[in-house]
Amino acid sequence: MNKNWSLAIVVAFALGLGAKVFLDEQSDLSPNASPSISATLQGAGGEAVNIFDPQDPRVRVVYFGFTRCADVCPTSLAMLAGALNELDEAQISHFRPMFISLDPERDAPDLAATYAGYFHATIEGLSAPLSVTKPLADTYGVIFRKTELKDSALEYTLDHSSYFYFLTPDGSLITKVPHTLSPTPIIEAMKTIIKDQ
Repeated sequence: MNKNWSLAIVVAFALGLGAKVFLDEQSDLSPNASPSISATLQGAGGEAVNIFDPQDPRVRVVYFGFTRCADVCPTSLAMLAGALNELDEAQISHFRPMFISLDPERDAPDLAATYAGYFHATIEGLSAPLSVTKPLADTYGVIFRKTELKDSALEYTLDHSSYFYFLTPDGSLITKVPHTLSPTPIIEAMKTIIKDQ
C-alpha cells in the first residue's frame, strides 16, 4: 500500500472517530441534567404553553419531530400511543406526553396539535420559533438538520435523532428511550418511573 493510501485511511479513520465522539457527546446527556432555559411554546389555538410549569407535577414525555416526517415520527408517535393505551387512567395521570415540532416554518401550533392528537388524545402538539425550540432541543442532545429535496413539492425534509425524553417538571432528564418499533421499552420506562415516584 503506498503512502498516499495509508495517509487517506488514517485521515478517514480520524474524521470518522471524531464525528462519532461528537455525536455520542450530543446524544449521551446524563440523567438529571437540568436545562437553564425557559420553554414557552404554542399549543392549539396559539395558546402559550410553559412545558416546565412547576405547578404541574407530571413527568413530561417529549418527542421532537415534524408533521411531514415520512416514517420515523409517525412510527414513534404510534409507539407512544400504544404505550399509553396499555396504561390505566391512574398510570397515565403521572405523564404529560408532548410532540414538539422542529419545523415551525411549516408546522403552525394548530397543525402540530392536530397531528399529535391524531395518535392519542393525551399527546400535546406544540410549536414555536426555532429561537425557542433549538436551544430546547440542544439541551437534550437532539440532532436535526434541514435537507433540501430537489424536484419535490415538499422542498425539504428534516433529518433528526429519534428519542423519547422523560423529564421532571423542571426539565431534568430522568431517562430517554431510543426509537423503537414496539411500545414495550416505553411502557417499561413509564412503569419504572411510577414505581420510583
